[in-house]
Amino acid sequence: MEKKRVLIGSPIRQSPHVLKEFLDSLRGLEQGELELNYIFVDDNESEESSRLLVNFEEEGLATLIKGDKGEKRPGDYVCDDITHHWRDHLIQKVAGYKNLMIEKALEWGYDYLFLVDSDLVLHPATLRHLVSTGKEIISEIFWTAWYPGSREMPNVWLYDHYDMSPRQRGEKLSQKDLDIRAQGFIDQLRIPGVYEVGGLGACTLLSRQALQAGISFSEIKNLTLWGEDRHFCVRANALGLSLWVDTHYPAYHIYRESSMAGVEEFKAVCRGEKPPGQGSCTVQEQHKPKLTLSMVMKNEATKDLARVLREHRHYIDAAVIIDDGSTDNSVELCLSILQGIPLQIIENSASKFANEVELRKQQWRATVATNPEWILNLDADEVFENRFRQEVRMLIEDPDTDVWYFRLYDFWDESHYREDEYWNAHSTYRPFLLRYRPGFVAEWHEVAQHCGRFPKSIKTLPYKLSSLRLKHLGWADPKHRMAKYQRYMELDPEARYGWKEQYESILDPNPRLVKWEE
Repeated sequence: MEKKRVLIGSPIRQSPHVLKEFLDSLRGLEQGELELNYIFVDDNESEESSRLLVNFEEEGLATLIKGDKGEKRPGDYVCDDITHHWRDHLIQKVAGYKNLMIEKALEWGYDYLFLVDSDLVLHPATLRHLVSTGKEIISEIFWTAWYPGSREMPNVWLYDHYDMSPRQRGEKLSQKDLDIRAQGFIDQLRIPGVYEVGGLGACTLLSRQALQAGISFSEIKNLTLWGEDRHFCVRANALGLSLWVDTHYPAYHIYRESSMAGVEEFKAVCRGEKPPGQGSCTVQEQHKPKLTLSMVMKNEATKDLARVLREHRHYIDAAVIIDDGSTDNSVELCLSILQGIPLQIIENSASKFANEVELRKQQWRATVATNPEWILNLDADEVFENRFRQEVRMLIEDPDTDVWYFRLYDFWDESHYREDEYWNAHSTYRPFLLRYRPGFVAEWHEVAQHCGRFPKSIKTLPYKLSSLRLKHLGWADPKHRMAKYQRYMELDPEARYGWKEQYESILDPNPRLVKWEE
């Protein structure tokens, strides 16, 4: 697979001991499918800091640009143990440096530009994870007490300068209500996930699509917002680009000299040598709900089974699979692909699919016997669109929802789904993700076919509709369509449990197909 090229950029005016930690964390970034290069602006006053950059450049991966230091003005830039004191002309200079990096990333053909401040220490998995989200503009979170004794706050916000209170346009709220909502937003950011925000900065991945759209850090002259990142974010939204934050791998911010005391602990946590502490600048130790895949299969080895299981590996914590009388190597394939994930496979010596409700009851009993927290009930030919991988944690960490409903798209080839009077399942939301609560009474739709994969009594549970889409691949191959048609004719020849016209439409040689867009 062709590697994705990432240019990592930073304008640098930094003390040597902080810069060393920053550069060491860049050296430690996991690369995998990425090709990393660097562009730095040396705006240092310290010769030792400049020497560290030269040494990094001599390792062969960095382009080093001399900063335009100009004449130093009194109070130009002071970084003390209280806070950082910026002047407007310095902000404009940094904006110019970042714009230069955007130009170079485009000129040199990079897939991504990762702009990161030089007082951050990054978790090794940060960059690969940010790329995997597929977002055009996304920052990794970090937390900072902007003044000694103040609470730690994130590098992202929702509105304007640094407003974190979610609300509707024109909604009037008391200060107490605003504070409660702001705290809710901040608490949400403590939960690992990917969240849309209104502003971000200092540790941001930009896709080539975003770079080509015309983003920049230049001042928007009719805005009084302070800081080049805010002008960048306003311009990005005006261009139709959404802003996101990831909270899986928080960076450590050496905001003041006293912050150096936590660097070694942070690095030990990143190496897995210490459990995460309670401080918000380390990787948070939080309970992550467990997700169990529940599946029924029969003779799927030569179909889509391997493909869907490899995708499920990214987010499931366990799996329960009913093998309904396979005569191929479906079981062996599951054991191989899901190796390392707790897996229970129940093998039926004879298929139960002719009486589907009994098969689904067996699947339910086997799954709940493992005491699951969340159950993802998918067939062996179903897989979610790519962004599910990043967003599923947001769904199962929602305390107010027990069932998530999704739209399912019937694919008629690799890149098109069918849409006509007989095939429009995607116009309806169906349950595929359920929080299991011990004591739940399972009541079923007692029919031999099309009984539903979950008990009908889940309709009493609190639910939400998700915009994430589910791809049904089982119709995409003509020979598999014919096999399904023949099976329906055998099991339900009078269409007692289905729709005869739909059964017959399976054989339509020219159905209406719609191009799938991720």
